[in-house]
Amino acid sequence: MKLDRILFFIAITSLMIACKKDPSVKDQIDQQEQKQEVTEEKFDYVVEQFADLKILRYQIPGWDNLTLKEQKLVYYLTKAGLSGRDIMWDQNYRHNLTIRKALEKIYTSYEGNKSDADWKAFETYLKRVWFSNGIHHHYSNDKIKPEFSQDYFSSLLATTGTEVSKEVYEVIFNDQDAKKVNQAKGVDNVALSAVNFYGPGVTNNDVTSFYGKMKSPNEEKPLSFGLNSQLVKENGKLKERVYKSGGLYGSAIDEIIKWLEKAKGVAENEAQGDALGLLIEYYKTGNLQTWDDYNVAWTAATDGNIDYINSFIEVYNDPLGYRGSYETIVQIKDFDMSKKMSVLSENAQWFEDNSPLMDAHKKDSVVGVSYKVVAVAGEAGDASPSTPIGVNLPNANWIRAAVGSKSVSLGNIIGAYNNAGGSGRLKEFVHDDEEFELEEKYGQLGDKLHTALHEVVGHASGKLNPGVGETKETLKNYASTMEEGRADLVGLYYLMDPKLQELGLVEDWEKTGKAAYDGYIRNGLMTQLIRLNLGDDVEEAHMRNRQWVSGWAFEQGKKDNVIEKVSREGKTYYNINDYAKLREIFGRLLRETQRIKSEGDYKAAEELVEGYGVKVDQAVHAEVLERNKQFTSAPYSGFVNPVLVPKTDDADEIIGFEVFQPKTFEEQMLWYSKNYNFLPEVN
Repeated sequence: MKLDRILFFIAITSLMIACKKDPSVKDQIDQQEQKQEVTEEKFDYVVEQFADLKILRYQIPGWDNLTLKEQKLVYYLTKAGLSGRDIMWDQNYRHNLTIRKALEKIYTSYEGNKSDADWKAFETYLKRVWFSNGIHHHYSNDKIKPEFSQDYFSSLLATTGTEVSKEVYEVIFNDQDAKKVNQAKGVDNVALSAVNFYGPGVTNNDVTSFYGKMKSPNEEKPLSFGLNSQLVKENGKLKERVYKSGGLYGSAIDEIIKWLEKAKGVAENEAQGDALGLLIEYYKTGNLQTWDDYNVAWTAATDGNIDYINSFIEVYNDPLGYRGSYETIVQIKDFDMSKKMSVLSENAQWFEDNSPLMDAHKKDSVVGVSYKVVAVAGEAGDASPSTPIGVNLPNANWIRAAVGSKSVSLGNIIGAYNNAGGSGRLKEFVHDDEEFELEEKYGQLGDKLHTALHEVVGHASGKLNPGVGETKETLKNYASTMEEGRADLVGLYYLMDPKLQELGLVEDWEKTGKAAYDGYIRNGLMTQLIRLNLGDDVEEAHMRNRQWVSGWAFEQGKKDNVIEKVSREGKTYYNINDYAKLREIFGRLLRETQRIKSEGDYKAAEELVEGYGVKVDQAVHAEVLERNKQFTSAPYSGFVNPVLVPKTDDADEIIGFEVFQPKTFEEQMLWYSKNYNFLPEVN
């Protein structure tokens, strides 16, 4: 499970990899003119801004403290991740790779007027497509609309000798495949989603019927059916096209395997090496039992300074929650922060025992929850350019219960967000000076703790009733938002608990909790609306969960005026009058949300999400958009990755590395397309 890429509203808010024999890379590095070490004081976090997007940089704290062997491990894992980046593009939409190649050919070969509005609009469109790994917005799932005409695009194609099919040409401009993921109620979500997990003609009923007939060898350890395949119809019969060597995406997967084998050769310890071996075997065979074996081994391999996420993992892009999107994150342990925050995993049982869940839904023994603050060294696929700030894996409920899970907070990513932000938008939407001061002093700590509680305690908490199927089977299209909301509620409930101060995590639990509650309600009911066009429903799983949590709490507290809707000088604010009662409301909703998951109560999930999480107060939305016009900072942020460049001796053995920062977004995107283009055949 991943914590939302912009979980806290940030209103305070390779990679050029080469050996010495690659002159083209050397020339490109020389042009960067960034040979010297960049100090923390001088580090420029902001690369550029366009449309609704801001591109940032992040540093890799701790890199120089790694041994050469550990640096090699990071390098090989990063190379493995980038080798599969085009998989994510194709998973997102069947025409994405064709469109990207056409756009990039135009961009690199066009010699006409590059100062007029049409060309600037074309550049912005290309950058938006790069950011979203395709032609659908990374967050709203809507197709990105070009702000240049079809005639202008035709002239660019002709001038640069670029050819695309009639279907590809038209789909850029028409209303076909308008939603990457369609989560609307009462429609065929599979048929109306453009995501390339299902072939033409496949429907919701086809999917549920196909997997409903599958039985795991051990029903207590259900396999993740559908996780690593595309479901298509051939001659009227359903068939899986498995992602594996020799199968779908095989050419890219072979490159992933090559670099994973190198990584295995420099593993820090036997457990880490064994886990990498199982991951390699999984990529070779596509066997889902091997996937579970790998996850068990990976979860248990907690020693060492380096860790990673790699494969087909999160299922948010599948409207029915079966298929995993390709993603990788390479991590270096932050020893100081991990030590401070490990207290949460050490006390996981206390949090479970003292939660407001029904006793039947509490785990008797919370096992194997490891928590680390890490520094990201490289990301790809679904984690880049838009990245999570926290991750808890594996996703299989039985592994969580029997073996445990790994929770990480991406410390340098959170730090980059905080250092690149401003306070103007915050001042506009807070109710009063007290709320502003609480956020300024305690908000960042509250966000960090909510991330940690969400990942460590939230996703590890609770259990299913005997005989109840996996959540994706019972709650279907509501599974993702229900799980993220449940984890959020665990965090919210404990953010106002003096236990946090007793554990030494905060100096003032009450003020930290108040700041966190203020920020969550402000975001859930108002500020996240700047990401939507007026009239749109909320569709993204995390945005939905923040709205249904906040909306339900607001309604439940109306009698006692727990959260007051204030209108002042034509502006709306939400002011929390009773934090203790709000905590009690969060506890009741957590209890109900866990019941829904434990019992597989689809109807209750539907009523909760549709009743509070989908529809938007249009008057408030229009007002929020108008108030936001004064701010130039984009609502979404993403990152370029640092550049790891190996230094070699006369025998071509790696003797060290240099770390550089890309100067521009397009520099990195074009480099990736040139050097990690392992899916030449478009499906």
